[in-house]
Amino acid sequence: MTSQRYPSVWDAIEDTPAAAENMKWRSRLMLQLKNHIHKSGLSQAEAAEVFGVTQPRISDLMRGKINLFSIDTLINMATAASLKVEIRLMEAS
Repeated sequence: MTSQRYPSVWDAIEDTPAAAENMKWRSRLMLQLKNHIHKSGLSQAEAAEVFGVTQPRISDLMRGKINLFSIDTLINMATAASLKVEIRLMEAS
């Protein structure tokens, strides 16, 4: 058995580099939104109102159900909460 190293868990489990990159961005956005909710001391119901979604959607976010969120949805939620999203592109190494 040979061992192989990957830059991230997403690179190891996704079929393509594009899919892995998508999952990396979704996980980063979800983590930042969760941190914002905790830091702000919002209940799930309050966060739902701020983010413009339902409380069950916030519950899914808090439980890390990444498969239920697109990048677009996460950016929309961040924008609704008056958070600024920045994306930087660089040449691949």
